[in-house]
Amino acid sequence: MIAIVAKGRCKPETLESFLTLATELATESQREAGCMFYHLTQEQADPLAVAFVECWQDQAAIDTHNRTPHYTRIVPQFAALLDGPMDVKLYDVVK
Repeated sequence: MIAIVAKGRCKPETLESFLTLATELATESQREAGCMFYHLTQEQADPLAVAFVECWQDQAAIDTHNRTPHYTRIVPQFAALLDGPMDVKLYDVVK
């Protein structure tokens, strides 16, 4: 399994728009084959700091996810809503 943590920071004026799109992305992604879990999170001390925490069965599931209509429609819109690019890291699940 492969875990992904994608962190970003919303612009204050775009937080609600980001959350609407990101919630749709999470909901649709949770339905995909190979998705173990997919969560949208906000930092407790700073609600503008957001992160997707995901786990996928394998790289093939991630590749398929990255080609889905919801991913290709929603993710490019984040650039205008965040104060910079998302920091995306992949992890091998050890246990």
